[in-house]
Amino acid sequence: MRIMKNKFSLVLLLTLATTLLSCSKDDPVPELDQEVITDVTLTFTEVDDNGNSLGGSLEYVASAAEGIELGGNLEIDVINGLESGKRYLLEVSAYNGIAEEDITAEIEEEADEHQFYFLGSAFMGNTSFMEYNYNDEDENGQPIGLKGFVTVDESLTSNNGQIRLVLRHALDKSFEGAENPHWEDFVQAGGESDLDITFEVTF
Repeated sequence: MRIMKNKFSLVLLLTLATTLLSCSKDDPVPELDQEVITDVTLTFTEVDDNGNSLGGSLEYVASAAEGIELGGNLEIDVINGLESGKRYLLEVSAYNGIAEEDITAEIEEEADEHQFYFLGSAFMGNTSFMEYNYNDEDENGQPIGLKGFVTVDESLTSNNGQIRLVLRHALDKSFEGAENPHWEDFVQAGGESDLDITFEVTF
């Protein structure tokens, strides 16, 4: 009887070991479905009411060698060159320095799956002093946010605030409210964030 029990235990252990090895070998490792972005550049160009350029551009950069959303040492410029009463074309560009990939081009190619939101105290709340309007769209006529117009309150003399830039991926752009660039409840449209970063703004 003891021999039979030992044989049964041995068979059970071998079966369990084989099952565990099989699972660890065959089960695919889940991939992170998220763009790796190491550098984000905000370029402000002063424009007139018709969108024509009136001069040079101002660039502000956020960067992290390991990826902005993956932790590491994050460096962010302070936006401090804008002027009250002026209108700017804001262009957003993104880059993956690890793989040397232009993420801006990928966003353009998959425009129907991506959209930027412009949040933070500079755009939202009783003390807001800036307004953003999209100036690009995907093949379905829905906004993207790689290009847009920023208007600074003309009565502004001195202030400070924040621009929170969020890039959503695989969201439902037709969801009610999703077309609003300052939509605080963007998570309701589904998808996930490829980028969520905050710039300080001072005047």
